[in-house]
Amino acid sequence: MQRIRKGDTVEVISGKDRGQRGNVLRVLPKQNRVVVEGVNILKKHQRAQQAGTTVRQAGIVQFEGPIHLSNVMLVCTQCEQRTRVGYRITEEGRKVRVCRKCGQDID
Repeated sequence: MQRIRKGDTVEVISGKDRGQRGNVLRVLPKQNRVVVEGVNILKKHQRAQQAGTTVRQAGIVQFEGPIHLSNVMLVCTQCEQRTRVGYRITEEGRKVRVCRKCGQDID
């Protein structure tokens, strides 16, 4: 089970974007990385290209780059603090994520 999922709010705890919060756009589990909205903005200089019916504009494109999972912490939806993630099994047998600070379910 993933500690951080798509749609979660996370806070960056190290690096150039330290202290910023954003929503997770993508999770890349094989590389242990996440793409966070508004964090780690990269610039790519790209040339105009026409391939069939698609036309790609030339210029400088900005996009969010992936950052390592160890550099982000989950923000609890209840207490609004960054927290570590715990787990517990419900009565129905489902495994849910739990905030370590306030004890509330995150899912």
